[in-house]
Amino acid sequence: MGANQQLREGPLPALAAKLQRYWRHTVLVVVPLALLVQIMAHGRITQDPAYHDFADQRRLLGIPHFLDVASNLPFLIVGAAGLLLCLGPRRPPRCASWATFFAGATLTFFGSTRYHLAPSDATLVWDRLPMTIAFMAFFTALVSEHVGERLERYVLVPAVALGLASVLWWYYGGDLRLYYWVQSVPLVCLPFSILMFRAMYTHRVCLVYGLALYILAKLAEAWDLEIYSLTYGTVSGHTLKHLLAASAVLCVYLMLRLRRPAPPRSLTASARRG
Repeated sequence: MGANQQLREGPLPALAAKLQRYWRHTVLVVVPLALLVQIMAHGRITQDPAYHDFADQRRLLGIPHFLDVASNLPFLIVGAAGLLLCLGPRRPPRCASWATFFAGATLTFFGSTRYHLAPSDATLVWDRLPMTIAFMAFFTALVSEHVGERLERYVLVPAVALGLASVLWWYYGGDLRLYYWVQSVPLVCLPFSILMFRAMYTHRVCLVYGLALYILAKLAEAWDLEIYSLTYGTVSGHTLKHLLAASAVLCVYLMLRLRRPAPPRSLTASARRG
């Protein structure tokens, strides 16, 4: 009897019990690793040389690709507003991750502007580096808020470093696989977090709006020429991509500015019964 009880209370059953209790946390950690393995198992992905041939080639005020350049301005505005929020008296929890996210958005203005003035692989590096900062900071904030607040201090710096390394690996090694992983991880983990974890704060629906806007941004980027033709040369898909992606950042800013701690589950249930 005593031996059976020891077996039931041994390390393996205890580990199984913890996994059963924290299975959502485990999935949120395992999914990015599984995605990384799947992407790395894929053959080498190289940069399409035609990527730099954007539909809107118009020059205005002496600035080449004027709308693709000017449409980066919202990144600067929203990124700066987010930084002020994170560094001010009303700064949100996990402010290090959120501040890094908005810093990446702000730097995207400078990097993307530099790139669209003279599109090439050499200038594309400066466009992608700040974007990976934003992607990895957002991922860190997402995981920290749902798995554990202490994770931020251990995950943020390595995650951002990995994001930057993915761009350098592409530029010097000619392989986009790791960069694609950095882009896709937040998109995969965000819906899972929203569906499977209880909201710790109000206004989490803003993240849903932000995700939808970012998906639309990627579709606009893919249909750059088609959108330019449909609008009779008024606006290109890539210009819309910038505006939609900056709007996604705005959704994150509004969430952080407006949200409050969510009421305990017991109070919510009582309110529904009432």
